[in-house]
Amino acid sequence: MAVNAARKWWQTAVIYEVYPRSFADVSGDGVGDLAGVTSKLDYIANTLGVDAIWLCPFYPSPQVDFGYDVSDFTAVDPVYGTLGDWDTLVREAHGRGLRVIIDYIPNHSSDQHPWFTGSRSSRDHPRRGWYVWADPAPGGGPPSNWTSEMGGSAWQFDAATGQYYLRSFHPEQPDLNWRSPALRDAMLGVLGFWLSHGADGIRIDVAHMLAKHPRFADNPVREQPLRNLTDRQHPDFDTQEHLNDRLQPEVHEYLAMMRHVLDDWSRRTGRERVAMAEVEVMPWDTWSRFFGQRDDGVQLPFNFQLIEAEWSPAALAASIEGQEAALPLGAWPNYVLQNHDRPRLATRLGREHVRNAAMLLLTLRGTPTLYYGEELGLGDLPAARDRWLDPLGRDESRAPMPWTSGSGGGFGPAGVSSWLPPYPDLGTVSVEAQLRDPGSVLNLYRSLIALRQASPALLAGSYETVRAASACLCYLRSTDEQQVLVALNLGPGRAEVELPRLGRVLLDTYGRCEQAPRTHLDLPPYSGAIVELDLSQRS
Repeated sequence: MAVNAARKWWQTAVIYEVYPRSFADVSGDGVGDLAGVTSKLDYIANTLGVDAIWLCPFYPSPQVDFGYDVSDFTAVDPVYGTLGDWDTLVREAHGRGLRVIIDYIPNHSSDQHPWFTGSRSSRDHPRRGWYVWADPAPGGGPPSNWTSEMGGSAWQFDAATGQYYLRSFHPEQPDLNWRSPALRDAMLGVLGFWLSHGADGIRIDVAHMLAKHPRFADNPVREQPLRNLTDRQHPDFDTQEHLNDRLQPEVHEYLAMMRHVLDDWSRRTGRERVAMAEVEVMPWDTWSRFFGQRDDGVQLPFNFQLIEAEWSPAALAASIEGQEAALPLGAWPNYVLQNHDRPRLATRLGREHVRNAAMLLLTLRGTPTLYYGEELGLGDLPAARDRWLDPLGRDESRAPMPWTSGSGGGFGPAGVSSWLPPYPDLGTVSVEAQLRDPGSVLNLYRSLIALRQASPALLAGSYETVRAASACLCYLRSTDEQQVLVALNLGPGRAEVELPRLGRVLLDTYGRCEQAPRTHLDLPPYSGAIVELDLSQRS
């Protein structure tokens, strides 16, 4: 309890990302909805045992980018329900001790948003400057060489007004202009609206892209394009160094404005709000600036390094140590292994790594974020390219949550087809099936989350890498009252790890614990263990 009292809720929390479209369907139209999320809060809070949910977009949208193209920032899309459904969800979540974080999308809107329809109607419209417009380059063509996340030019020509608008994603997603004070006021008003409706925080979409070079200077071209096969965006494989279309100094000013709104609500209500942020993988010194110069930035800028790191002890240790070294004084680390834009870990690395990944994520120092279904060890659900609804194929990591072993996986009412097909192996992957199996991945996650919350060392202890066998990643988590060693054998052979002192196994990746003291671990392939060390032997 003393450790919990010394930390803020988001520092001791496990956060669970919910993709509402794929979580649970109550209305019976084949698409998940807010009432569906509410119907599963007991599972989230009690069965799984997490502390907060982050909801992907549920706003009105033409669904070109499945909700990230917003046509009304202060309403609920009818496919997901009503504002009353949102209020019910928040009330029921808070009643179970769950916090609710919304996806806040400040970089762009839908081209059907009234702000943009006004902006594109005339160069003289009062909202013209709410979006990024520019004249053609001398001689014609786009104003700069900037590329879209979806491939091709980031500029879209508008024949009616003779200018280009910036669209860093789809053509139907024009970029908002945060250099406009009126736009900033409007978007901060959006933030206040959702806080007034009970939101406990925000996850800021593409936070690193909020400010662009004021004169639209070209980006340098890479001599050797990057090719990251875990990232389904960047079809051009990042042929540019994105120096001018993102990460401008003003980004941090805009984030500080959001943080000010959150902090003001925290002070007035006595209920602390948190800012999470999506930022691309970048050098640690650049990433660390998102915390702000005076703790006035984002409390949890997402750390995606482990998603892209080589799955080896040396590479993982280097990534963990890199974050620890980069943290500003008083800042708090965070980790994530899966999300709605990336292939699921079981597909990316192989199912044999799922258990070690669970133990890694839930025993590192900092706040972990899970992606719905991660606790089931789900892989991507392959879909033929001609069946993709998302042009980048991200459907494959967004399949309906398998709740039961019955027809349709219990995603919605019997006989209703879900917007994406269900998993074919419901008899083994579903929540229902895994709860019956003591050795399932789901029960491992439940045990890990419970152990993390009960362990002072895992919840808030220091981190120290321990050098061990070449196939093993080992580290200590320590407080004055407890010390645990986490040992993960990432290789295909058995590995022996000598313990620094006598210890007992609190939990291994098969869900087992041992009371008998031991001096070493004999780890089977792709397995791990958490060992509490005997502090009475400490010199």
